[in-house]
Amino acid sequence: MTTRESDIIELIHKEVKPALGCTEPIAVALASAKAAEELPGSGNDGLTAIEVEVSGNILKNGMGVGIPGTSMIGLPIAAALGAIGGKSSYGLEVLKDIGDEDVLRAKEMVGNGLVQVKLAGTSKLLYVKVTIRKDGHSAWAIIEDDHDRFVECGHDGQSTCLTQSAEGNVKEEKSSLDYKLSVKEIYSFTETVGFDDIRFILADRDLNLALAWEGLEGGYGLEVGKTIRENQREVFGDDFMSFAMGMTAAASDARMAGCKLPAMSNSGSGNQGITVSMPVIAYAMKYNVDDERLARALIMSNLIAIHIKSYLGKLSALCGCVVASTGSACGIVYLQRGKYEHVCAAIKNMIGNITGMVCDGAKVGCAMKVASGVSSAIQSAVLALNGKCVCETEGIIEKDIEKTIRNLGEIGSLGMKSTDQLIQRIMVCK
Repeated sequence: MTTRESDIIELIHKEVKPALGCTEPIAVALASAKAAEELPGSGNDGLTAIEVEVSGNILKNGMGVGIPGTSMIGLPIAAALGAIGGKSSYGLEVLKDIGDEDVLRAKEMVGNGLVQVKLAGTSKLLYVKVTIRKDGHSAWAIIEDDHDRFVECGHDGQSTCLTQSAEGNVKEEKSSLDYKLSVKEIYSFTETVGFDDIRFILADRDLNLALAWEGLEGGYGLEVGKTIRENQREVFGDDFMSFAMGMTAAASDARMAGCKLPAMSNSGSGNQGITVSMPVIAYAMKYNVDDERLARALIMSNLIAIHIKSYLGKLSALCGCVVASTGSACGIVYLQRGKYEHVCAAIKNMIGNITGMVCDGAKVGCAMKVASGVSSAIQSAVLALNGKCVCETEGIIEKDIEKTIRNLGEIGSLGMKSTDQLIQRIMVCK
């Protein structure tokens, strides 16, 4: 393996990881677990207060989404559950050991008004601070920029850690932009990297496919995926597009309604991880694609999403399924033996189509947006493979693919700032 290949694989491991529950409330649960661990003494009985301060985007994405194993929504129950039974060493799977007794105690804390959530006075898009009080002591933990990146924690006025990963290792942060990827390099890497070096990405299939089956078998959320699959012959058609839409939406149904199975996330989002991978996995299932070809397609789809997301930031007013389904479009192109120019065309077709889809918070309704993204991804891939591409005279598309991606990033991160603020204001005032 070359040094550059090692760097790219490092980036994939950094941005593609298991996450249990929607990552915004999970970031709150993670900070809460860390703060509880910082409290002097042992045990988490007798907690007298949990104070949560979050950025607007964390609040937006935590208001309407299910918290695993609780049948409840919102940040208060996530914070209480993290403090009572979470383990910060598990990172974005902080709640995976939660038991029924932990859930009952957390619900009691929330019911007694011991958990307070408010907006933080910060310009950070991703910010969580949790302060926990017990027996005259207080402890806190702060997460910034990434859902599992601690920048400070401590107790009784004394800081005990600065800029640590969820696992507790001091690290020099390196952003996705620092890796200086390009679509051309992603395509080349996908083609040439050794299979043994990327075999790990098949865990994408294991986790997200399990979520899809759970969504199809259970009664989660709006049952978008289940409904598509049950009406596939009469309404949607018994074809690959309907199969991919149904499987992907079913995984999102389960996750957003509080299923206790983890998703393989991408760029800090489980829904993005589902959307970037499940259409590719669905294609492999329907057309009997071997593991190596699937692994390379998943590498392609994940890296394209990471690359585009690096220009947007972790949280924005632009729905993440726009980015993730662009990645899956490229993965489908790769599975159909498409070349570099076809991948570029698929990206341009996606950006020329569903740019502007807004994020109005994490919720069960996200499964509908996921299904729409998958439909657009397959349409864009088919057009690209047939030599059809939105040209540079139209809208925000440019001849250069990297400029086109940067245009999308500027619209989502800069142009839609006021949209983001308006959405948050509407949601908070309902």
